[in-house]
Amino acid sequence: MLETLRKYWGYESFRPMQEEIISSLLEGRDTLAILPTGGGKSICFQVPALMRPGICLVVTPLVALMKDQIQNLSRRGIKALAVHSGMTAREIDITLDNAIYGEYKFLYVSPERLQSNLFRTRFQMMDVSMIVVDEAHCISQWGYDFRPDYLEIAAIRPIAGENVPVAALTATATPKVAEDIMEKLNFRKPNLIRGSSVPICHTSSARRKINSANCSRSATRFRAAE
Repeated sequence: MLETLRKYWGYESFRPMQEEIISSLLEGRDTLAILPTGGGKSICFQVPALMRPGICLVVTPLVALMKDQIQNLSRRGIKALAVHSGMTAREIDITLDNAIYGEYKFLYVSPERLQSNLFRTRFQMMDVSMIVVDEAHCISQWGYDFRPDYLEIAAIRPIAGENVPVAALTATATPKVAEDIMEKLNFRKPNLIRGSSVPICHTSSARRKINSANCSRSATRFRAAE
């Protein structure tokens, strides 16, 4: 895995906890990784995805996040695709065909996209290396309110295959939220890896209401990646 890191990122070593998370995914284990902002969460799924055959499906909430990650991957010579609401039906059709037949390693979509018949028909034809849920705290913070499709992500797991691991990544999660994430994604076994600099927070009901309000305000500032 260090060879992959050197080849595409030019780094000589991993940051704390990255290697443990990558090893867990390479072993085929469902993994919830909680690392601080700036802790290198993307590398934790991008490295093992590059080492496994097939394409990695990345579920992410916002178009801006998709475009940013695809640009970063492209600069490193890594082929990645995205399907989002700003595309025509023809563009979506071509993109999904490329995910099946092209030599692409990453496909970025929103949770809403997973529910479409077109996506599911094409998804079952893909050779999927792993399923990644970026910003996984959205499952608890958004899934119960205005983006219920976050609670249905696990429905695509049988289509991908029983040996395809799920990686969930976030910068913050209370023990209750972490448990909720693993449950809603149908983890085969609980498996939480938390960075040493991430505090274990026990959030009060008042604080949860504040967090929910912050998420709602954030959603109005960005266009959802439907």
